[in-house]
Amino acid sequence: MIKTYNKTKIIATVGPACSDYEVLLELIKEGVNVFRLNFSHGKHEEHLETINNVRKINRAYKLNVGILADLQGPKIRIGEVENDAVYLEENKIIEVVSKKQISTEDRIYVSYENLAKDVKPGERLLIDDGKIIIEVTETNRVDLVLAKVIYGGVITANKGVNMPETTISVPSLTPKDLVDLDFALKHKANWIALSFVRKASDVQEVKQKADNPNAVKVIAKIEKPEAIKNIDEIIDAADGIMVARGDLGVEVPIDRMPMIQKDIVKKCIQKNKPVIIATQIMDSMINNPMPTRAEVSDVANAIIDGADALMLSGETSVGKYPVKVIRTMVSIMKQVELEPAIYNKQLTADENSPTFLSDAVCFNACMISESLGGKAIIGHTRSGYTAFMLSSYRPKAKIFIFTDNEALLNILSLCWGVQAFYYDKFVSTDGTISDVIQILKNASLVKKDDVIINTGSMPLEAQGRTNMLKVTKVD
Repeated sequence: MIKTYNKTKIIATVGPACSDYEVLLELIKEGVNVFRLNFSHGKHEEHLETINNVRKINRAYKLNVGILADLQGPKIRIGEVENDAVYLEENKIIEVVSKKQISTEDRIYVSYENLAKDVKPGERLLIDDGKIIIEVTETNRVDLVLAKVIYGGVITANKGVNMPETTISVPSLTPKDLVDLDFALKHKANWIALSFVRKASDVQEVKQKADNPNAVKVIAKIEKPEAIKNIDEIIDAADGIMVARGDLGVEVPIDRMPMIQKDIVKKCIQKNKPVIIATQIMDSMINNPMPTRAEVSDVANAIIDGADALMLSGETSVGKYPVKVIRTMVSIMKQVELEPAIYNKQLTADENSPTFLSDAVCFNACMISESLGGKAIIGHTRSGYTAFMLSSYRPKAKIFIFTDNEALLNILSLCWGVQAFYYDKFVSTDGTISDVIQILKNASLVKKDDVIINTGSMPLEAQGRTNMLKVTKVD
């Protein structure tokens, strides 16, 4: 039913262009692994319909397509504007207030209560992705800021405001986020993406609200300069990372973006955490049937760097060609994944880690597979840890994960190279190995004489950490 299995995964945002059951099914057939619900848009009823449709497809076709719930976060915006548009004149001094009102050419409302308290003279506010820039000249630290227009132009209602030089005091979880998070947890979303993360405690707050860490995982979206400063602790705290290049590209100097992206991907691979690249992946295909050459190169470079997944936003949610976008992405992935350079990251286990022994088994399984020309590496897990470890090495062999944790099947749909299967017959080590190989053989995923690297835990009934490695040749 699925036309191809790429090692790099595709996340597609759901919106008016693809919310129908038939279109969702077509996108899955073309290669979508995870659907993103963007809680900046849409009602809960619409999101629930998407969740139900994806689960209906999963049941009907025995698939494990995941659901990612993306919380809006404390997005700062201007409000309504006079006559639908006002012109801010360059070098003019204007007032900026946090009390809700209609914005004019002399006074702009910004939806951030602590604006006057947090900003300092000399700090810049960027409106509409940096198209308009104003600089703070004075603040009364209560309710009024004076600012000089550095780059002027026309502003329209509800445009975003970025404050890259200001340490903002607003929490990462807004009241709206808490309602949306409860909805996502109630309806068993597989991944929760937290916007505008600044520090590890932001992630830990969300994790505390999720009862079962084996049933839902948390992604930290990197969009703020503070997050770059705290990136190591954020990666440690989160289950996965998203390089959200939209707001991040406004908040940091744009010439730093390529190396920031590469550095975060490298750190995530080293720490065995899935990493997603997002924003303007195939932006031109919102309106055009073909991507630009630059977009093709951007996608290829993200794959070469080792991203677990690439996320499409407007391309699938509101674009004219949602199915063609996925088909184009898959064709690029298939071509790039022929290149040896993307495989075998040569990771080593940290001797000081409490999971050193199981990490060493996983990494050595990948190295043995490489040296023997192994066709598949098999892992067994309940928490997903073994899958994350094997995936992070980026082996050329296929990764097949077996688990009795049903929620994990859809969670792993986001991880590089992983295909997951439900299995709950753990009786003996040899019996289980023989059984799962037969399952893969019946599905035509392995064939006679293929070399398989098996990993697992002994004794089986203890369900402990991975401590066993066995090489098998398929009969």
